[in-house]
Amino acid sequence: MPGGSIRTAAAAPVVATPIATKLAVAGLDPLAVGLLRTLLAGLLAVPLLASARLAPPSAPAGRALLAVSALGGYVLFPVLFSLGLGLTSAVHGALILALLPIFTGLTAAALERRWPAGRWWLGAGLAAAGTVWLVAGRFGLVGPGASLTGDLLVIASALAASTGYVAGARAARGAGTWAVTFWGLALGGLVLLPVLPLVLEAEDLLQADGGVWLSLLYLAGVSSILAYAAWYWALGQGDMGRIGAIQFAQPVVGLVLAALVLGEALTWPLLLAGAVIIGGVALAQGGARPVKT
Repeated sequence: MPGGSIRTAAAAPVVATPIATKLAVAGLDPLAVGLLRTLLAGLLAVPLLASARLAPPSAPAGRALLAVSALGGYVLFPVLFSLGLGLTSAVHGALILALLPIFTGLTAAALERRWPAGRWWLGAGLAAAGTVWLVAGRFGLVGPGASLTGDLLVIASALAASTGYVAGARAARGAGTWAVTFWGLALGGLVLLPVLPLVLEAEDLLQADGGVWLSLLYLAGVSSILAYAAWYWALGQGDMGRIGAIQFAQPVVGLVLAALVLGEALTWPLLLAGAVIIGGVALAQGGARPVKT
C-alpha cells in the first residue's frame, strides 16, 4: 500500500481510539482489553506475514529496533493505555494522546542528538502546561470518571508508544513498513499470550456483548495495524508533521464522541486545558524541522 494511502486509511478512524478503549473496558477487565487488542491484531498479522512472505530485519541492529518497537508499541502501550482508561475519562485520554507528536519528536531528536528550534520548545512547554493543568486535581479538572492515576498511566502509555514509533520507523528503513508492523504485532502477541489466561476466563469473553467485541476489533485492526503503519511510514519519510497533524483531530473528535456516546461532561476548564494542549502541539509542529529516523 502506498504511503499516502496508509496515511489516509488511518487518519479518520484512529481518532476514536480512546472512545473504543473506554467502551471495551466497560465490559472487560482493562488489562484483558490491553492484551486482547494486541493478540487479535497478531492473529490478523500472522497469516498476512505468511502470505506476503515478509521477512523481519536481517541485521542485528534492525532486529533490536524491531524488539523495542514491539515492546513499546504492542506490549506496554496497549496495556498501560487500557489500564489508564479504566481509571480516567475518555476525554482525558484523548487530550493526553494529542501529545504524541511532541513525545515522538523529542524521542527522535534525542536519538539523533539534533534538538528542535526554539519555537518547538515553546509549543512543547505550552502543551505540557496544559497537560499538567488537565491532570492536576486541585485545579478542579478531575471530574467524574477521571483520576490522577489514570491520567499518569495514559501519559506513560504515550511515552511507550512514542519510543515504539521511532524504533519501528528505523527498523522499517531496511525491512519495510508492513513487515515491521506485522512482525511487531506477532512478537507482541507472543509476549502477552501467556499472561491472558491469568486475567481472563473464557466465560468473560462469552458474556461480552457485541459493543465490546466491535471495540476490540476496531482497536486491533485500525488502532494497532493501520495507525502504526502510518506512523512508521511518516517517520521513515521524515514527515512526522503530516501524520502528527492527525493528532489535532483526535482530541476534538474525542471530546465530541465522549459527550455524545459516553455522556461525559465537558466543563469550561477542561475545554480550556484542551485548547492549550492542542495550541501547544500545533505551535511545536509548525516549528519542527523534518524528523529523520
